[in-house]
Amino acid sequence: MRRLILAFCLLIVGAASAVAGQWDDILAKARSQTVYWNAWGGDETTNNFIAWVGQSVLDRYGVKVVQVKLTDTADAVTRVLSEKTAGRNTGGTVDLIWINGANFAAMKRKGLLYGPFARQLPNYAHVDVAGKPTTTTDFSVPVDGMESPWEMAQFVFVYDSARLPQPPKTIAALLDWAKAHPGRFTYPQPPDFIGLTFLKQVLVDSVADKSILQQPATDANFDSATAPLWTYMDELRPLLWRQGKAYPKSGPDQRQLLGDGEIDIALSFSPMEAATSIAQGLLPATARVYVLDGGTIANTNFVAIPFNATAKEGAMVVANFLLSAAAQARAQDARYLGAFSVLDLNKLSAAEREPFAAIPANPAVPTNRELGTQLLEPHESWMERIKRAWVARYGAG
Repeated sequence: MRRLILAFCLLIVGAASAVAGQWDDILAKARSQTVYWNAWGGDETTNNFIAWVGQSVLDRYGVKVVQVKLTDTADAVTRVLSEKTAGRNTGGTVDLIWINGANFAAMKRKGLLYGPFARQLPNYAHVDVAGKPTTTTDFSVPVDGMESPWEMAQFVFVYDSARLPQPPKTIAALLDWAKAHPGRFTYPQPPDFIGLTFLKQVLVDSVADKSILQQPATDANFDSATAPLWTYMDELRPLLWRQGKAYPKSGPDQRQLLGDGEIDIALSFSPMEAATSIAQGLLPATARVYVLDGGTIANTNFVAIPFNATAKEGAMVVANFLLSAAAQARAQDARYLGAFSVLDLNKLSAAEREPFAAIPANPAVPTNRELGTQLLEPHESWMERIKRAWVARYGAG
């Protein structure tokens, strides 16, 4: 028995050594590579964080990061697809891509991804896959190691507590509040992601059978499932800012309306929205965020590596660094980014937890308990159909 136990222990040690050796090989190949990271470039705070990541991996691992700033992630997906169609199976122009939702589903379905690679990353062992299920399921599509998580996102409502001490905490209460305060609420115009998420949140709250939303939307189920959504939106529309005849074009545009006092409630996919906006002078110090009593939609932002990436090893090094305690703590600090961590802090050493403990307390930052229940995103097919239906119903604006 002792020999059997010894043999088993030696087997485990050998496997661990092999994994460590493989990662050493990846680090060696990554050195001097240039990683072209295609990422949405519409927010300077995020761009600055990506620049910090780039400098960090250059200093530590000799990997250069160049951010390719996107206005639409689908542009990078189209580029990779075009390269595959042209037979360019190596030497691709996209090495790493910030992705989730429909874009990930499309790349996975069309064989445009490299992997599985996520579980090869040493820091992936610290991801909270049990407590944060959206780290393994992306808009109901299994991740299967084809992308690596790097920040949590959750749909929140933003308000000025000095003007609105008791905001409405349910979708039904929001409609009642809008009736009493016409013109004081709006949402970004679809196809803006925040605007579409508001529609999905109303759908999740109003559909009788929520499990249907985890299945693909079809001609057979869409109209009946979304009927309560359109009833709600029809009633809400004339109560909106400018009577629903115009909409802010984006989340930042809506936030400006809140900052200017034109509306009382805005929407965001960042629980840190109030804190980061206060720090940038965009909202008053009394700005806060809240979620609905039954919870709100949450998801995870990922990075993925295209099948034909030129710098696959360098991309893996960047993905692994994004999961480091240092990067995750900086990302969670509202002074730098303001994104909740994907890690299970209980899996970290005491030294690794220190950067999180050092994050300054901020009354505008909600606790995990205050964020309540994280609801799953509907299957990615619902978003596209809802977008088309909204445009057909209310016009493209």
